[in-house]
Amino acid sequence: MTNQASVDVFQVPFGRGKRTFSLPPGVTGTEIATHPAAYLRDPGEAAHRAILEPIAGPHLRELAAGARSVCIAVTDATRACPDHLLVPPMLSELEAAGVPPASVTILVAVGAHRASTDAEKREKLGSAIVDRYKVVDHDATDDANLVPVMDGPGGIPFRINRIAAEADLLLSTGLVEPHQYAGFSGGGKTVAIGCGDEATIAYTHGPAMLDHPGVRLARLDGNPFQDAVRLVAKRANLAFVGNAVLDEEGRIVAVAYGPPEAVQDALAERAAPLFTAPIPAQVDIAVAGVGYPKDANLYQASRAASYLQFAPTPVVRQGGAIVIPAECPEGAGDGDGERRFLAAMAVDGGPEAVIQRVRREGIRPGEQRAYVVSLVLRDVTVIVAGILDPDAARAVGFLPAATIEDGLAIAAEVVGTPAQALVVPHALLTLPVVETGRLAEIG
Repeated sequence: MTNQASVDVFQVPFGRGKRTFSLPPGVTGTEIATHPAAYLRDPGEAAHRAILEPIAGPHLRELAAGARSVCIAVTDATRACPDHLLVPPMLSELEAAGVPPASVTILVAVGAHRASTDAEKREKLGSAIVDRYKVVDHDATDDANLVPVMDGPGGIPFRINRIAAEADLLLSTGLVEPHQYAGFSGGGKTVAIGCGDEATIAYTHGPAMLDHPGVRLARLDGNPFQDAVRLVAKRANLAFVGNAVLDEEGRIVAVAYGPPEAVQDALAERAAPLFTAPIPAQVDIAVAGVGYPKDANLYQASRAASYLQFAPTPVVRQGGAIVIPAECPEGAGDGDGERRFLAAMAVDGGPEAVIQRVRREGIRPGEQRAYVVSLVLRDVTVIVAGILDPDAARAVGFLPAATIEDGLAIAAEVVGTPAQALVVPHALLTLPVVETGRLAEIG
């Protein structure tokens, strides 16, 4: 059964900490969370054991024999993937195969987002690795360092980072969790998207792809986004990955190594029941928790609203409201994709104008977030509570609020009272599945 309870005081992640709040008069609510799962008490040791027993295929030590160059694509700072635990077993196996540190490059798969800082690299990987190995960031706009791996629609080549494409052995890390487009993240996504060029990102994140009924949370089969990711990763010769599943507190529940598709399939099967949470019906208001690192900017934090509304049935009814507690110290975000998101949201005419422009003209990487956010805003009001720059919220069509209580007061004004609220402390991990089409009475 889903962990679901009616309480008077609620708590959600906020940055690296938590915030507590109560519901306003006339609003009753329920909290919903992921299923509790046993986590690994010694995840480092578990990772070292798991790499010696890959899900399928040969051991990494065998794959690395004779390799003169190895690339390990790792996730960026906006992903909670425990690369500091997944990468060391890979490096140990490479060293055992005779691959020296000088032959290994760790490529931070930032996609169309900003480059990572030295501090972020050290937090993700550990200073010992950063000091010993070459660690560089991908750049989706650097034509000189992008190599074609296959033809996309209309003959446009899909390219990935030269370091990854030309390595004798390509490896990656990843987190297997519900993903709005890919169904589940992990597998080949770190390479295909995180190390891809703008054409690859634009195609996979374009309106035709995102409007496809198979492109949904927690769905791998029949998902054309996932199919494209897997094909690009295959053509890039991604040979071996290390992926993990985390619980809502960021603890490792499962870890696996091996071929990308086999690892993703196995961990998605483990993750699906953990993250799926049935609710009786739609609600008037949702409080969607995010927390570090996804609450660094609005580009990332806005996923909390779109995850709820792109569930099999939208969690919040039409005309309802979603409150996202997030400081967003980077505003809309600092990367090229984030700046394009902000600019796309500034189109005159509101959400419908954004939707029609994207469907008419297509997207550049980053603008897909404007499209998805506009689809959400067409049906519900989004309020960002605790944001440091209220104007940044207004610039993307959200309402700012100083506190969660203030945000809920605004939401209550929008929907009227009495109202039913659903608190989802970890909205990027919890997939509420609406069981009926009627408004919920779950207080």
